[in-house]
Amino acid sequence: ELLERVKKGGGENAILRHTQRNKKVFVRDRLRLLLDSEDFLELSPLAGLDMPYGDVPAAGCLTGIGRICGVWCVFIASDATVKGGTIYPIGVKKQLRAQEIAMENRLLSVHLVDSGGAFLPLQSELFPDKLHGGRIFYNEAIMSAMGIPQVAVVCGSCVAGGAYVPTMAEESVIIDKIGTLFLAGPPLVKAATGEDVSPEDLGGARLHSQVSGCSDHFAPSEEEAYECIRNVVSTLNCDPVPEEDREPDSPLYSSEELLGLAPLGYSFTLPVKLILSRLVDGSRFQEFKATYGTTLVTGFGHVEGHLVGIVANNGELAHNAALKGSHFVQLCDQRRIPILFLQNTAPQPAGPASISQAEAHSNRLKAQASMMAAVACAAVPKITIVIGGCFGSDSYIMCGRSFSPNFLFLWPNARVALVDSQHLPTVPPAGDWTGEELELKQLKANAFKPVQFSALSRLEKESSAFYSSSRLWDDGIIVPQDTRKV
Repeated sequence: ELLERVKKGGGENAILRHTQRNKKVFVRDRLRLLLDSEDFLELSPLAGLDMPYGDVPAAGCLTGIGRICGVWCVFIASDATVKGGTIYPIGVKKQLRAQEIAMENRLLSVHLVDSGGAFLPLQSELFPDKLHGGRIFYNEAIMSAMGIPQVAVVCGSCVAGGAYVPTMAEESVIIDKIGTLFLAGPPLVKAATGEDVSPEDLGGARLHSQVSGCSDHFAPSEEEAYECIRNVVSTLNCDPVPEEDREPDSPLYSSEELLGLAPLGYSFTLPVKLILSRLVDGSRFQEFKATYGTTLVTGFGHVEGHLVGIVANNGELAHNAALKGSHFVQLCDQRRIPILFLQNTAPQPAGPASISQAEAHSNRLKAQASMMAAVACAAVPKITIVIGGCFGSDSYIMCGRSFSPNFLFLWPNARVALVDSQHLPTVPPAGDWTGEELELKQLKANAFKPVQFSALSRLEKESSAFYSSSRLWDDGIIVPQDTRKV
């Protein structure tokens, strides 16, 4: 339901105004005209969902991955039906993440610009800092230096700082009558100089194609603009993805069954091989150290024909399991094999109560630190899927967001938090306290009861997959049965 809501952009009335009054093509139809097929992975579609400044503002910026002329591309496309395509803080974050993906994976970038520029009342969250709007232009320059091509279409308003996006691209197309490019529009010119000037005269397609040279190609219509960009991509000397000779084997078990296997409780773990048998080609999995450290499953398999190393939680990340994980990650790094992490971490065990337990606890921490270092230093692509609970330091060890996986996706049932709200430390029973200690403890307990309840409910809310995805802490929520395809 949420994804369908996002696909409607600013709503039916806004789409009608965009397509019929303004004679423009809706952003998702623009992508259909541009892409080889409708096989398009939209990134973080729910970003901004419950933000305080409006209804899905990040939908004003649609990002994703698809193919043009067989070449994989990252797309950053404005949706002017959502607040005129105005850029909010979460929209800036979304664009920066798309550029990060383009740089990490050396993917061609395609900008479809139709935006009113930055939302000025929030300029303090958009402009001054290192990872605010200016970073978009910095990234464009760095990507050019890296030899990563960038192309752009001015398919609507392109105002203020946003005007730098197409002018810094290698090649840009501007569309007659609807594409405009200027630092300040006619109303600001009128306010500043008293002069009346039309958008076309100030920054229209003919001006920038014939006079300023800011645009490299003039397109009489949107359809011709996207055909022009396809032609441009064909001359970039990028190698298209080779077609596979044969279809990869499907798993022996239906991926639809993953819906019934997605764990809903986090006080236990799921035998993760049930998941793997529905993800890997032919359900074939070559396990590594199968009988050692069995609470972590490691091994090799193919997903859609691609060889990957798989590291999957199967219970508590104990000492032997962490040692095994460290060894396996280093093997994958040495062999240049990408790694797929499946996170479903168990609740942390109770703290040590004796010297021997303390020693075991220390050894476990050392082994976990070893695996953490191996994951951080592995220079191969890493993709992380949170299929269940993801709590505490296990998140880092299993390549959570702070360890920079190339992609991180969540199942809708996923929970991501420092601690599981169901396993917070409890107050010792009254018998363990004496006299003044007990009285003080009861006073504190009574005084903070509302705060404790509030903190618990807040922790519950803030650990949900939807809370995470709306803040762009991941690359999107995916339904379990689509995991293999994504």
